Amino acid sequence: MKLWSKLFILTVSLVLMLNFSALAADKGNFSTKPTTNNGKKWRIGYFEGGEYNAYQYNMVGIINGLMSTGWIEQTAIPPQTGEQTKYLWQWLGNNAKSQYIEFVQDAHYSGNWNDETIGKIVSDIINRLNNTKDIDLMIAAGTKAGLGIANDKHHTSTIVISTTDPLSAGIIKSIQDSGYDHIHARVDPYRHERQINIFHDIIGFKKLGMAYLNTDQGRSFASFDSVKKISEKRDFEIVSCYTTDESPNVKDDEESVKKCFHELGKKVDAIYVTAQNGVNQNSIPELVKIAHQYKIPTFSQTHSDEVKYGFLMSVSSANYSYVGEFYAKTIAKIFNGAKPRQLDQVFEGPPKIAINLKTAEIIGYDPPVDVLSAADEMFQEITTPKKD
Repeated sequence: MKLWSKLFILTVSLVLMLNFSALAADKGNFSTKPTTNNGKKWRIGYFEGGEYNAYQYNMVGIINGLMSTGWIEQTAIPPQTGEQTKYLWQWLGNNAKSQYIEFVQDAHYSGNWNDETIGKIVSDIINRLNNTKDIDLMIAAGTKAGLGIANDKHHTSTIVISTTDPLSAGIIKSIQDSGYDHIHARVDPYRHERQINIFHDIIGFKKLGMAYLNTDQGRSFASFDSVKKISEKRDFEIVSCYTTDESPNVKDDEESVKKCFHELGKKVDAIYVTAQNGVNQNSIPELVKIAHQYKIPTFSQTHSDEVKYGFLMSVSSANYSYVGEFYAKTIAKIFNGAKPRQLDQVFEGPPKIAINLKTAEIIGYDPPVDVLSAADEMFQEITTPKKD
């Protein structure tokens, strides 16, 4: 593909992003200026279905966004390990200085991807919000958490972050309307279509492999409908392999993805690496080896850290700073009197790409100049993930 063609695609993506965003807007003019809750600090809680690196990245982005807008004093956030948010939350409670907000230390909840545990936590949170009433805003990270508390069982302001598709998951009523005055969930309606379009532009695959849990929720996490839509337009075949997900033992999920990578490696000429528990810092090195074994180019659905660890390409991690700023401003507007439902839910990250040049060498892909010029991040080596 010629350089002008690649730049044209990225320009069109950006124009579509700006045009679509212009269709949605806040239903009112709301300040983001730091303010107290009638002289007291606003109290924030957090809930996740389980540990996932994207939740950690989003939270770091939110904290940086709150610092840049003056809600928290500027300070360096220490490097985070693994996929946890627990230690980040503890650090915030002990080190973040603010006259305006407090990260309540006993209001960090993680369900460890266990449905029974998640159900109990949801009940505890809703009881706390309705009866104790000591939390002013909840952050719900991911689809599980969003489905648990983005409802009318309470009336505490709640923002849902880091979901693959909150609309198809049933968290919100529509792109423009959450359905509840106290609920807000960020939407990037064409994110995965953009990813597949760019991946196909670069690789030109005829058969795209996808490993995912074959349930409504699993297909939602994998953005299967978006990929199918692009496959029909561009005339490539989707080859599916079904995994387990959210098993009591995460290693079972990891092994199911590894098995699928072996199966797909014999059938396809590219793999779209979808978000699921079996794709994590423990399993990625082995998944990368399998993809390398079959000389298969890969695109991570989630973020560029997975490119650093050896998948061929993904969106750039720079997106998390933009997204974090969006969430931070949303929180600021809520604390300045906006109802979450009144605020724009649409925010599309800029079309920035990451590529691993060592992986490209191993699988025999020689990226042309136009692809390299379109990359925001380029990794020269494959890094081993750091674990907790």
